[in-house]
Amino acid sequence: MTAINQYLQRPTTAPAESPLHHAGLDELAGKGKKGAGIRLREKKLLGHLTLRGDGHDAAFAAGVEKATGMPLPSALQLVSQGDSSLQWLGPDEWLLIVPSGEEFAAEQRLREALEGLHIQVVNVSGGQTILELSGAKVRELLMKSTSYDVHPNNFPVGKAVGTVFAKSQLVIRHTGEDTWELLVRRSFSDYFWLWLQDASREYGLAVEA
Repeated sequence: MTAINQYLQRPTTAPAESPLHHAGLDELAGKGKKGAGIRLREKKLLGHLTLRGDGHDAAFAAGVEKATGMPLPSALQLVSQGDSSLQWLGPDEWLLIVPSGEEFAAEQRLREALEGLHIQVVNVSGGQTILELSGAKVRELLMKSTSYDVHPNNFPVGKAVGTVFAKSQLVIRHTGEDTWELLVRRSFSDYFWLWLQDASREYGLAVEA
């Protein structure tokens, strides 16, 4: 039976702060080395929703596509439409990312489209963030940081995997030819920011707003 509990997760009495607000990325934007091989920006305060259901159920797949405008991705796949994306996390779990402030409406659309099915939708927006890496040297940085094979033949655009990274864990998403995203837990965001600064030192790092 579909759960009906929904909660507004955005604070109304104080401004929301990203996991890396203390790092001062906005102040660092535009001050990096010209021609840097790595460009980094935090895609902050997006709406993150985890969805669970039976991926083999045609009604479930159709309902998800109706609610999100995106087909249900298969194993290790990521699909996107504009600023939204839908990613496979496991045999019965997916991650929906939507623009900031749209997560509550997205959850309502999912619940309406999947009414009567056995599902779970959880708003996890406050618990994680995305670090976007772009540039000619991103693949080299990833090779230094993870044992997962990021060769184009094994990791094409549109693939996403959870793996070990810098002795911790995160999700790597390949979203463009020279563009990758790191989906990190809030409690590890500072650790990964420090790691990326060090690992990109030989290539040059430029922070973007």
